[in-house]
Amino acid sequence: MSRSRPGARVPALALTGSGRSQSAATLLPGGPIRIPPARPAPRVRGAGGACAAARLRRGRVGGREELGGARVARAMAANEDQEMELEALRSIYEGDGCFRELSPVSFQYRIGENGDPKAFLIEVSWPETYPQTAPILSMDAFFNNTISPAIKQSILDKLMVEVEANLGTAMTYTLFEYAKDNKELFMENQPVNTVTSVSNSIAIGTPDGPASKKKDKKEQLSKTQKRKLADKTDHKGELPRGWNWVDVIKVI
Repeated sequence: MSRSRPGARVPALALTGSGRSQSAATLLPGGPIRIPPARPAPRVRGAGGACAAARLRRGRVGGREELGGARVARAMAANEDQEMELEALRSIYEGDGCFRELSPVSFQYRIGENGDPKAFLIEVSWPETYPQTAPILSMDAFFNNTISPAIKQSILDKLMVEVEANLGTAMTYTLFEYAKDNKELFMENQPVNTVTSVSNSIAIGTPDGPASKKKDKKEQLSKTQKRKLADKTDHKGELPRGWNWVDVIKVI
């Protein structure tokens, strides 16, 4: 048996568990055999796999583009619908004092006349995607301050039923007319606050009590008459008997 010389390198074959040759190890004299770790063989992607990955990436990007395009299309369609409805509302309610356009997408309508204790005001606002989405209904206007919160919520709930039934179509006019037709039903439980105005009136006529007699006005004497009268009176201030008699002979 031959012995290796010191420092000589003896090639050895390292076997893996499967028996396949993976790498060559170096046998050092007086030392163990060091086997470097096996590296997996590089995978070569076929043309079909590369194409599939490319198609997947394109599909993802295309899907986002498709979704974005659909949103834009819906927004454009909603804007066109809103423009048409706005023109219709302006034409229908022209000169109507109950209708008020707050902005091109927000409107108010008063149900009932001014002074009516059961009158109320509805506000309708359009979101960007209306009429595909529901409008925003509100009764927070100052005009509705005398209406109880429960009645307000009841009216809004009834209007939302109409909104769901007309979703996807122009419905602002429909909501206003529905509220006008059902005004009494909506406000039947609202207490009426009546204000009684008292006017002070003066009755002209004969009083109930007995008529008061006017005092006779005494004849006012002049100073000369008073002096003459004083000369004719006695010490008691009484006129003598016959002071106003007339001499008949002198008269004849």
